[in-house]
Amino acid sequence: MFPGHYATLNPNKPAVIDAATGSILTYKQLDDSANKISNLLRSHGLQVGDHIALCIENHPRYFEIIWGCHYAGLIYTACSSRLTSDELSYIINDCGAKAYITSKYKADQATEILSTTPGVDLRLMIDGTVSGYDSFEDALALCSVTPLEERIDGTDMLYSSGTTGRPKGVRLEFARSPLGTPNALTGLGQFLFSFNEDVVYLSPAPLYHAAPLRWNMSVHRTGGTSVVMNHFDAEEFLHCIERYKVTHTQTVPTMFVRMLKLAPEIRGKYDVSTLTCVFHAAAPCPVEVKRQMITWFGPVIHEYYAGSEGNGFVYCNTEQWLAHPGTVGVALNATIHILDDEGTVLPVGETGTVYFESNANFEYHNDPEKTKASRDPLGRGWSTLGDIGYIDDDKFLYLTDRKAYMIISGGVNIYPQEAENVLVNHPDVVDVAVFGVPNDEFGEEVKAVVQPVAMPTNDAERSELSKRLIAFCKESLADFKCPRTIDFREELPRHPTGKLYKRLLKDEYWAKSGRSI
Repeated sequence: MFPGHYATLNPNKPAVIDAATGSILTYKQLDDSANKISNLLRSHGLQVGDHIALCIENHPRYFEIIWGCHYAGLIYTACSSRLTSDELSYIINDCGAKAYITSKYKADQATEILSTTPGVDLRLMIDGTVSGYDSFEDALALCSVTPLEERIDGTDMLYSSGTTGRPKGVRLEFARSPLGTPNALTGLGQFLFSFNEDVVYLSPAPLYHAAPLRWNMSVHRTGGTSVVMNHFDAEEFLHCIERYKVTHTQTVPTMFVRMLKLAPEIRGKYDVSTLTCVFHAAAPCPVEVKRQMITWFGPVIHEYYAGSEGNGFVYCNTEQWLAHPGTVGVALNATIHILDDEGTVLPVGETGTVYFESNANFEYHNDPEKTKASRDPLGRGWSTLGDIGYIDDDKFLYLTDRKAYMIISGGVNIYPQEAENVLVNHPDVVDVAVFGVPNDEFGEEVKAVVQPVAMPTNDAERSELSKRLIAFCKESLADFKCPRTIDFREELPRHPTGKLYKRLLKDEYWAKSGRSI
């Protein structure tokens, strides 16, 4: 379905609630705005299959614009509001955007990219204007709420966050289906998470990211209500659950860690009993962290592993995870194969690159080499997201790390996620990144960079804390898997979704050594 269907059934029902202010966008308001925006875009020459880009914070009008793109049959690229002007220009040009929508919050950057995005014909700004941009509100006021004659369902083309290099657009097959045609993700939401009109979905992450954007759209396709936070804050997240009687939410493991680090009196302050489904993804969750969350929230925690590429969906519920601690689940719509670098299928329990055998059809926009690299080297049509893992006898998948972050020390493969999962559970640790740095004898050695609860103030304190953390790690892992040295920082570079920009740290350390990765 789509918002217009629910606008007819229940026009005053909240489609979107701004978590910070409590302001409501009803289904009728959402549908009316989407119709106006689709008419606006069509009047400026954008036709079905054309591209549009937007760079907006978690703004109350976000979903009006996205649904307007869907009503007009456009391919839209939601860009991170944290990109540099150079990065933003690259994406706008690379996707071939004919229109660009931003907000006054991004006014300085909007001005900076005027000369570097010559292919954009229509530029609109919310909440104000600067030279080169028309007022979004003024333009919309002139448009009709009458639906377009033929409404083809648009789709997204989202770009990777760039944790391992220049971002690339994931181009999925554009079906040109009528607006409201059921899609696979919404079906999964209904089947696995009981998405329906009674859902109150708390969205704590930036909307330009694939998972928050697509799950919120699925909520609207099933008539539920999205509660959108401007940014994640651990205590405010709990407060929102209580205030809005949230039933569903999606998180990432980092959010779990931040909530568990709250003082017990704060954690116990809020009623989370309305939760019926908490699903998480994006990175492997440390076993102990997840056990604590299950104890706290109850058996409502689900996990999945998937990518924007749509080549596979792996899932487990609480019961399955407790029977297979550490798993990310079993494949629901694909067959998993674990391959070595030559493409040989590895037996159960052996670690290698995770490939999906499925009917997925995706490419990396303007990057045939990356597309080729994602495919099975022996030409069987299987594809990978670049993750490392293994399967057990019951076909449950366990992820160990990204291939790009694997450390090879003295010829031994080390997966830094193992050490990260241990160290993040230490009471003195807020956040941690583990990666390989140059070592003249072994090629690489294991380095940890830690954000501590309290920063050491001198060399003696740094040395003492480092020794304690390394010893703590060795209690759970073999010596060679543990960091040889630890550095401390006030904060680690993370994407607002919780994804760690480990590549930035790794590049920094390699550059200091005078070597490149």
